[in-house]
Amino acid sequence: MTTNKNVQFIHKGVLDYQAAWDFQTAIFNHTVQLKIDNRKAEEGAQKPTENFLIFLEHPHVYTIGKSGDQNNLLLNTDQLKSIHAVYHKINRGGDITYHGPGQIVGYPILDLDNFFTDIHQYMRYLEEAVILTLEAYGVKSGRVEGLTGVWIHDSDGSNPRKICALGVKSSRWVTMHGFAFNVNTDLRYFDHIVPCGIADKAVTSLQKELGQSVPMKEVEKILLEKIASLFQMKIIRK
Repeated sequence: MTTNKNVQFIHKGVLDYQAAWDFQTAIFNHTVQLKIDNRKAEEGAQKPTENFLIFLEHPHVYTIGKSGDQNNLLLNTDQLKSIHAVYHKINRGGDITYHGPGQIVGYPILDLDNFFTDIHQYMRYLEEAVILTLEAYGVKSGRVEGLTGVWIHDSDGSNPRKICALGVKSSRWVTMHGFAFNVNTDLRYFDHIVPCGIADKAVTSLQKELGQSVPMKEVEKILLEKIASLFQMKIIRK
């Protein structure tokens, strides 16, 4: 069966976390089931799988992965309400993180059989797309050995601070969840957690690094181009 590198790009605007989770889960489950059905189908009867890339922003929410430590949330239920935030335990990898306005959240729901079957490469390509986007703004970034995400350091290599977090789930080479890129994010919300379970490193945003806010649509356009180029996708806008 031929591979399909077409990717349907969907921008959901600002969307409640549970609604977004339900939306991507439905696509993910459909794709996984199609792959199961294709394995049972006769030669030539298999149907191609589709690929999706969703961009959105969430209202204030903390999410923790299946292996995360709940002690890394430093607020109780009443305190969460006081800052207009909610909390979800979810089925991705990684520990606790924050999503909110001014942050680009990306959910690639890809059948990696259409691209390459390597989760490590998949994660590195998502990181690289953010690194190249930051480069377009004159901001140098990179990785920290042993940790996921995109990081910025001072010129002497000190003071690592995370600007983009990653957490994914995959089954039968189908992906869901993804990345959260701090553009104009209110970083005070990270004070209420131990971000990604890492107590000794800071969090930053493009706004903080540049000293001014940046148009979200502009950053999204560059980021989408970088992702499409790295994965050799053909973007189909919905």
